[in-house]
Amino acid sequence: MIKQNRPYPQVAVTRKAERSVLGGHPWIYNTELTAAEAYENGGLVDVVGPRGGYLGTGFINDRSKIRVRLISRSANDRFDEAFYERRLRYAWEYRKAVMGDDVSCCRVIFGEADQFPGLTVDRFSDILVTQTLSLGIEKIKPMLFPLLYRLLTADGQKISGIYERNDVAIRELEGLEQNRGFFPLPGVPQPPSTAARITENGIEYRVDFENGQKTGFFLDQKYNRRAVARLCRGRRVLDCFTDTGSFALNAAKNGAQRVHAVDISASAVAAAEENARLNGLEDRVEFETANVFDLLPRLAESSAREYDLVILDPPAFTKSRRTVAGAERGYKEINYRAMKLLPRGGFLATCSCSHFLTDEMFRGILRDAAADAQVSLREVEARRQAPDHPILWNVPETSYLKFYIFQVV
Repeated sequence: MIKQNRPYPQVAVTRKAERSVLGGHPWIYNTELTAAEAYENGGLVDVVGPRGGYLGTGFINDRSKIRVRLISRSANDRFDEAFYERRLRYAWEYRKAVMGDDVSCCRVIFGEADQFPGLTVDRFSDILVTQTLSLGIEKIKPMLFPLLYRLLTADGQKISGIYERNDVAIRELEGLEQNRGFFPLPGVPQPPSTAARITENGIEYRVDFENGQKTGFFLDQKYNRRAVARLCRGRRVLDCFTDTGSFALNAAKNGAQRVHAVDISASAVAAAEENARLNGLEDRVEFETANVFDLLPRLAESSAREYDLVILDPPAFTKSRRTVAGAERGYKEINYRAMKLLPRGGFLATCSCSHFLTDEMFRGILRDAAADAQVSLREVEARRQAPDHPILWNVPETSYLKFYIFQVV
């Protein structure tokens, strides 16, 4: 039972929800509430179990299927500015510890993994790009974002602005409007441009954080690109779903004989070509606008084995459990085609970034594709997202990227 007087309304939850929270998961679904005192959407509530025992405090929103997102399980916490400053500091100190010199280009806040539910903050040099997907964080961001700015600048980091990429439909499920633009920081002039220059693995990129996918650049593959690059010297590389060209440029910089990079988006290919020019690699990478699902069968039908390393970095083929079966077919198709395209001894780097497609499912897809292609897979490496996207073992939603490198034998 909660013994001290608390300023927050109480909501009671089912035994199932209680077990989940005690197991460390921070979400309580709308079907799991059994009683609730009057509350304000986006405000804090105390969560109690069927016997009245305190389970935690979190943001509530009856517009969302995730009714409560816990931010603390300690009844001693006071949710003032000092509390959020500590949380931000923990997140930043973690990045400095695990990323070292790469903190100028990393994910600073990764939602639930940093106990900021529904918040993403990516750093691209002197710009922070945010995405706010929960009403609770939306309400406190006028306090939270200036705190983050002050924390980083006090630590000697140059930050010129904070840009919000809230142009995602999922916000509407929280009762939030879509928007994008610079967040006004008191006393800080708005940056003149919505592009940033970053350097990752020794390669320079122009990041269009206003129009690029997600927040403008995919930081989670940083070290996976480096792992693949080690295999590229002297090899003929096909980079599928190249987006801004990051895998292709890592391959070219690390001695690939030639690189063919493909994406269905003409604007992505144009951005990739610009990044190649920035690095003096435009003569070593051939970019093409094409549908990979059409291209791979056509290439595989050729008797000439033109490639000996294929990279598959597709977008998420499923963003819900309802569409997993279709996603499985898509992943199997591209991996089967890539395996048929490669000669014996060639290498395949392949991944899935969909949380709903589990690692076990993805491994099964790869086994089935190899059987149909009549090849064997020799595992070189099994990898995950970079550590600035930390995985909480009690929150499986934080583990989403599966990345494998194989030799086809």
